[in-house]
This record gives sequence, C-alpha cells and structure tokens, in this order.
Amino acid sequence: MKKAILMMAICILGFTTFAQKKSKTIVLVHGAWFDASGWNSVTPRLKAKGYNVIAVNLPGHGPDNTPIAKINLQSYVDAVKNAIGDRTNVILVGHSMGGIVISQVAEAIPGQIKKLIYLAAYLPKTGESLLSLSQKDAGSHVGKYLQIDQKAGTASIAKDGIIDVFAADAPAQKDASIINNFKAEPLGPLATPVTLTDGNFGSVTKVYIHTENDHAVSFAFQQTMVKNNGHISKEYKLASSHTPFYSMPDKLAAILITASK
Repeated sequence: MKKAILMMAICILGFTTFAQKKSKTIVLVHGAWFDASGWNSVTPRLKAKGYNVIAVNLPGHGPDNTPIAKINLQSYVDAVKNAIGDRTNVILVGHSMGGIVISQVAEAIPGQIKKLIYLAAYLPKTGESLLSLSQKDAGSHVGKYLQIDQKAGTASIAKDGIIDVFAADAPAQKDASIINNFKAEPLGPLATPVTLTDGNFGSVTKVYIHTENDHAVSFAFQQTMVKNNGHISKEYKLASSHTPFYSMPDKLAAILITASK
C-alpha cells in the first residue's frame, strides 16, 4: 500500500513538473528606473486567462539592494534566466530597457523562448547598447532631465521630469508612488553592447507593441528600430505614454494575450 502511494505521489509530481514546463508562461521584465511592481495591474488579468506569470525584479531595483558596483548587463540576464529556470514555451516581455535584456536572454536560451514581445522597448542589433540607441532618439524627453553621477556610477531623472518622461497619462493617484519609488539606474548595463547571432536570437519570433505618445522612447524611434531590425512578425499600437501598464492595463493585457498566441 505504501509503495502504491509513493508511486502515485511520484507520478503526480512528475506530471506537475511536466505541465509547468509545457504550459505557457509569460515572463515580464521591467525597464530602467522601475521595478516588477509596475506590472501589478497587468498580472492578474493575464493569470485570469490561464497563464503562468512571472514578474522579474532586476538587481538593484525595487526592494533589491544589490550594490551598484556588482550590477552589470549579465546580472540582469542571469536574473531573468533564473526566473525562467527550465521552463519552455516562454513568452518573454521586455519594457523599455527590458528590450535589451530579453534580447540577450534569447541569445543565451533560444530553445526555451517561444516569443519575444517588446513593449515601448529598445530593440538592439548586435553591438548596440541602450546608450548607443538612445542617443539617436531625437524625440525623447529623457535628455532634458537626465542626471549622471559618475562617482556613484548611476543615472537618474530629475524629479520634476519623471511624470513627463514616463507617465504623462497615468492616473493622478499613481504619480506620487511612481516618483517615490524611483531609484537611480546603474550605468554599466546601459552602456554594455549586446552580442546577438542569427542562429540564436534571430531564430526567436518577435513582436513589438508601440506606444504612440511616448516621451521616453519616442514613437518615431520605435518605428525606426523595428524597421532596422527587419524581423518583427507583428506590430501593435497603444495610444499611451511610456507606461501603459499604469494608464491602460486592460488594453495592454489584451494585446499581450493576443500576441502570445
């Protein structure tokens, strides 16, 4: 009897593990200066449709206090890879700077990624970094408010520019929490170029969600990156600022669900 119970438990555990690997998982990667909590209004909408949802908090963001000196692009990539574990069939979503991160993750583990979804995100080619791309974006408001602390190794946005740059259409009650939770961004990952190959990164299906009223990564520059990449299979648009997860979580979740199929 004990043997039968043990075998049943092993079978159930094995089936659960198999199901977790095969079921569709959406992994959400935030951008610079933000953290995983930005997805809080989107996550339950995705879960309600049966998705496993993982919102990754990158090192040095939100409650994580990893020293700036220990943070680089690879540590961001490793955080996402650790969150994915041995799961397959993963829909990997990157917002803003997260586009750089998910690109490098797909290069490392292309067999586990079903699709990359770029949300108002930097879409790099090999050899490009967030810094090299952002310097080409004439429509961005970031430059007006950018504050660099070379000694600390961080970049920040002046307090009076945070809402203009990132969340001009966010609900008013969100403004204070967005400003209060803002943390300086480590410079290292921003300046590090990605290394991408056609065989790995190039083999993964890619989708782009444009934000038409974006003051951080301008709509015009989003279109330029998509055109230059040449491998985006589908494009969507939201009439939002840089942070539609605050201003229109329903519409964003609906697009993510559609794009994930």
